[in-house]
Amino acid sequence: MDQRVKPSSVEIRRAREDNPKMRERDLAAQLGISEAELVAAHCGLGVVRIEPRVNDLLTGLEAVGEVMALTRNESAVHEKIGVYDKVVTGNHNAMVLGENIDLRIFLKVWAHGFAVEKRDGGEIRRSLQFFDAAGEAVHKVHLRPASNLYAYQKLVAELESSNQEPSVPVASGALEGETESHNADADIHDLRDRWSRLTDVHQFFGMLKTLKLSRRQAVRMVGQDYAWLLDNEAVGAMFHHAAEGEMPIMCFVGNRGCIQIHSGPIKSIKPIGPWINVLDETFHLHLRTDHISEVWAVRKPTKDGHVTSLEVYDANGNMIIQFFGKRHEGEGEREDWRFLAENLPRTTSPTAA
Repeated sequence: MDQRVKPSSVEIRRAREDNPKMRERDLAAQLGISEAELVAAHCGLGVVRIEPRVNDLLTGLEAVGEVMALTRNESAVHEKIGVYDKVVTGNHNAMVLGENIDLRIFLKVWAHGFAVEKRDGGEIRRSLQFFDAAGEAVHKVHLRPASNLYAYQKLVAELESSNQEPSVPVASGALEGETESHNADADIHDLRDRWSRLTDVHQFFGMLKTLKLSRRQAVRMVGQDYAWLLDNEAVGAMFHHAAEGEMPIMCFVGNRGCIQIHSGPIKSIKPIGPWINVLDETFHLHLRTDHISEVWAVRKPTKDGHVTSLEVYDANGNMIIQFFGKRHEGEGEREDWRFLAENLPRTTSPTAA
């Protein structure tokens, strides 16, 4: 959108006052701005701009204690309550490997950060919110009643930016890695050969990069012994079977800057309109089923035998959400998960490579 037609910070704040109940993401879309621009407009009014120094953030968050971590994309919201512990810092990637909060973070994507205080009746809700260069949310940390407020305030003070202007520059156009690549010259025999020689699921991304294939193009091409198309209703069926059987699963939701993982059983499944919701004690998931374009069951060889994932794509070929049976490195795949994945409803609709 042309910068000249964007609302000023004063106009943004007025729109927020006129729509106090509207979600930030929805209000930003209505105003034709990014969510980061909406938040930045309130700097000095309950919002403090902070530096997105991810390694310092992660190591400082442990002292804050119990919080809610939120990672989302356009079609799924993944919320986990827990502590940021077992932090692994790095120059390019960082990880949080705690029992409840399990993250894979890509540092260069985190462009803007804010500490946000919102009054809700007699209560003040506090959060840390981080955005990419286009102003899209990559990760948020929401305080809870059990959080250590002193440690939080200390961390905010340490990360506070010298720039508290009520505006933020955002990149326009598609960001790197945002659009689905398509290699018209891809060789199915080369793909199948490399796929057959995988020994670890983490080698999959490197294989795609070498072959210049998107994930969806690869699963469409490789053949039904490695990937088969499921009915879009398969996701809901998987949730209900996993809940009934108390089967521990792994659920991945990510964006360009962060992947958040739930490992364990799921219990309370609540469909509401187009949404499937998981509403468990320490895990909430909200999935837009009307955004689902394709669901694939995907089989990858590893040194411990093959593992099976469910991969859910939107109409643009973006992965919305991914599921595995819960397993640890060095373990074979759970038989109950494999049986479930192999018996979910398939579709015979042809899908072009």
